Amino acid sequence: MDVVPEVRAFNRFYTSVIGVLGAGMHDTPYSLTEARVLFELGTREAADAADIRTMLGLDPGYMSRILAKFEADGLVTRERSAEDARRQVVRLTPKGRDTFGVLDRRSAAEIETLLAKLTDAERRRLVSAMSTVRSLLEQPAERREPYVIRPPRVGDLGWVVHRHGVLYREEYGWGASFEALVARIVAGFAEEHDPRREAAWIAEVHGEPVGCIFCLRKDDTTAQLRLLLVEPSARGMGIGGRLVDECLRFAAAAGYKRIMLWTRDVLVSARRIYQAAGFELVEQQPSEESGIPVNDQVWAKDL
Repeated sequence: MDVVPEVRAFNRFYTSVIGVLGAGMHDTPYSLTEARVLFELGTREAADAADIRTMLGLDPGYMSRILAKFEADGLVTRERSAEDARRQVVRLTPKGRDTFGVLDRRSAAEIETLLAKLTDAERRRLVSAMSTVRSLLEQPAERREPYVIRPPRVGDLGWVVHRHGVLYREEYGWGASFEALVARIVAGFAEEHDPRREAAWIAEVHGEPVGCIFCLRKDDTTAQLRLLLVEPSARGMGIGGRLVDECLRFAAAAGYKRIMLWTRDVLVSARRIYQAAGFELVEQQPSEESGIPVNDQVWAKDL
C-alpha cells in the first residue's frame, strides 16, 4: 500500500483546518514559525537561542532574522551568555509577554471552537488518534505519559476481545480461531470468576483503554496470567511491566504458590516482560495458528 499520498492529503487537510497557511497566526503579524519561537520563549524565564533553534530545527540565519525582528518590535532582549560568550540569552520584554499571552489565548480559543462540535467520546477518540501519530513518528525515547491501571468497566471486556482480534491479525496474521479463543476466556471470566482468586485490569491513557491483563485460576495452588496486551500507541511507557506486576501481586495475595502463562515464541516483546518479571521457560512445542507455524511456550514463576 502506497501511504505517501494519504499522508500528504492529511497534511493538506490538517494545515487547512488549523489555519497555518495564512499570513499571520491568530490575527497577529507573526508567521507559524515566529509564533513557535515566541511560544518557546514564553515558557521560559530566559532561553539559549541556540537551544531553541536546535529544538525547532531552524537554520541559524533564519533564527537570527526572527530574533532581530522580535527585538525591533520590542518583544525581546538579547545578551551574551556569562558562561559562553558565543551563545545568546534571550528574554521576553513585558511587551513580549503580552504578545505571547495574546497568541496563547487565541490559540486555545480556536481549538475550543474546533472541538465544540465534538462529543466527549469523539474528543477522546481524537486525542487517542493524535497520541498514536506522535508515538509512531517521534524519535524513540522513554515516555513519561500518565496512565491508570483499573478494574474493567462495562464494555471493556468486549474491547479486550476486539483488540486482540485486530492487533494479532495485523501484527502476526492470526485469524478468527485466535479471536474465538480470547472470546471464550473473556466470557468465562465474565460469567463465573471468583473475585477472591481471579481478577482483570485495564490500562487507560487519556480516558481510553490501551492495555489489559487477566489473573485466572489454573488449580488450587497455581494462577495463570492471561491476555496481556498493550496497544501500539502506548508501548514504551512501561504499561506491560506494570500490568504483569499487578497480576503477580494479586496472585500472591490470593494464596497461590505459583503462576504460569502460555505464550508463543513470536511474541518477543511480551517474552521480555515475562523474563524481567522472573518467569522461566518450562515447556515448548511446535504448533500452528491460522495455518502459521509457531512454537507454544509455557513459562512459570514461584510466588
